[in-house]
Amino acid sequence: MVLVIDCGNTDTVLGIYQDGTQKHIWRMPSTDAMNRQVWSYRIASEFLEARVKTTDIEQIVLSSVVPDLTAEIAAALHQLTDKPLVIVNAEIYDQLDIEVVNKIEIGGDLVANAVAAYHIFQQKCVIVDFGTALTFTSVLDDGKLAGVAIAPGLKTAVKSLLQHTAQLPQVPLEVPKTVLGKNTIQAIQAGVTIGYTGMVRYLLERIEAELGKDIKVIATGGLLETLEDLEGVFDQKNKHLTLEGLVLIGEQVGKTSH
Repeated sequence: MVLVIDCGNTDTVLGIYQDGTQKHIWRMPSTDAMNRQVWSYRIASEFLEARVKTTDIEQIVLSSVVPDLTAEIAAALHQLTDKPLVIVNAEIYDQLDIEVVNKIEIGGDLVANAVAAYHIFQQKCVIVDFGTALTFTSVLDDGKLAGVAIAPGLKTAVKSLLQHTAQLPQVPLEVPKTVLGKNTIQAIQAGVTIGYTGMVRYLLERIEAELGKDIKVIATGGLLETLEDLEGVFDQKNKHLTLEGLVLIGEQVGKTSH
């Protein structure tokens, strides 16, 4: 079994995979209040409930975009098991099937997305990740990362409005029936959800214009189903693409280390 962990700015997602098949998945908040002891306890508790033994884990792959939590989670994992830990960072990128550019700055989650998408399509592709940030990661036919576009995620955009504008109500992330909002909630919903629908379409058009036709597009992330008017835009949807990419990274690094 392989334990993969994707630590993001909002949530940390953990998955257990066996022979490439997902067996278990857990989601925990990414919070500084959780030190290594708390992480160790939470992970061990989830394992116990799912009847997963730490002795069954053969490899761990960790991607984190929260530097302060990376060391805490890694230390927690070392408390639970002595099995090999692969941390997705610049030190391992040369061992992957894709070519990573600007190795220091790019997030491990985007690399995992690129690895998984290129494994699926074996051609130029774009991964649209609907998470805390809305990211567009482009990969060329030869597996080289062409570049990334990043915008605030849907929830992040709404949260920013609520934080910096007085007297705004809480806004559920739903697509309204009309762009002509009749109250504050509808107005924000229209601006964010319908506006982001247009942004996704336009950015994909620009990426296609720069990379050429015949490009595959895959959507992932926890909010990928929020925007309703994107049918036909994506060749595939995979909510757990990042985790699958981490599994592949573990396999590719394991091959080069033997």
